[in-house]
Amino acid sequence: MALSAGTRRTVACLLVGLGALLIVMALMIPTYTVDKLAKTPLDLEITTIANSQQGSESLVLDSRSLTAPEGAAKVDSNVPLISQRFVTVEEPSDATEMTIQAGQTLRRIDKQGDTGLLTAVVDRVTIDRKTGMPVDKEPNGSIATTVNKEGESIADPVQHTGLQYRFPIGTEKKSYPYFDLNARATFDIDFVEETEINSMKVYHFRQTIPVTNLWDVAQAPTNRLSLPAAKWGLEGEEPVTMTRFYTNTRDLWVEPQTGTVIKGGEQLHLFYARSGDKPDVTALKSNIVFDENTVESQMAVAQDNIDRLSLYGRIMPIVLGVLGVILAIVGVILGVRGGNAPAPARPVRGGNLPPSGSAAPSRGTAPRGADDAPTEQINVKKNL
Repeated sequence: MALSAGTRRTVACLLVGLGALLIVMALMIPTYTVDKLAKTPLDLEITTIANSQQGSESLVLDSRSLTAPEGAAKVDSNVPLISQRFVTVEEPSDATEMTIQAGQTLRRIDKQGDTGLLTAVVDRVTIDRKTGMPVDKEPNGSIATTVNKEGESIADPVQHTGLQYRFPIGTEKKSYPYFDLNARATFDIDFVEETEINSMKVYHFRQTIPVTNLWDVAQAPTNRLSLPAAKWGLEGEEPVTMTRFYTNTRDLWVEPQTGTVIKGGEQLHLFYARSGDKPDVTALKSNIVFDENTVESQMAVAQDNIDRLSLYGRIMPIVLGVLGVILAIVGVILGVRGGNAPAPARPVRGGNLPPSGSAAPSRGTAPRGADDAPTEQINVKKNL
């Protein structure tokens, strides 16, 4: 059944209005919704595992040899190491900021239980959810390396000043300040190259930590030891005080759209020495890199975030924009046609109208039907 002119105009207005609404939504989604999505999620929960690389030097000081009554300090070689880190989101966290807690251990897997544990650290830092940088508060984080008698971590307030666990949304090919947990200081991590890992585009960054006196960082008992010279492999009878030093070369491969660290590696070197430029006894030296399962897991996290950003940043705006334009065009066409539709003929009261230009019938005379034959009045004379 054909629509009346009024109905056509109403439908046309509705279509144009709906089309305009969809076009506005297509323009607003990339600027509003994507901005909300382009943040580190509050349900972040990531476990990463890194192993010492076969074929690379892996040295660990046997701590028991330092307390043995006889013999010099012993350094074990070809030691298999595993580093595990568990990252979660804690309070305080809100729409713009989040507190990340990372528990990290490094152990040698050729020994069982606590005898294999080399280091254990709990790190907390409050960061901006979009930039990944620590918030401008003091203190904005803490580091715990020791426990009390109850086994609870003892955290020291530490001001964090660089990236750590994530890079910014939309990572660029440039240097970034990056916080080193061992040195408790920030050094630049430099862009090296753009490359691929399992067909995913990543940016390779590298950071070099200069030789750092750990006693100046934290006055822990293990960071300065006074032992007989023979224990250090030196001549003489007098005790010799050694300080523990640290240096590192860190490599990170980052998915740039989401800032997810896909792969990471560290070339750790800790040693005891009287001077930082001349190591005396190696405490730890190894090249530790994310294992394949961790790389695949990080890629899955990055891809999920990429898909969400693509859905709201490109796919939905295109679909809504095209649909809005189509509805608006259909509405305009329908409105134009509805306005040009011929008006229906109005009925005439009292019969048919006379032809154009004809005289109206005189009062009292019935209108002649269209099919009536003309008649002629004949005068009839009487008395013929």
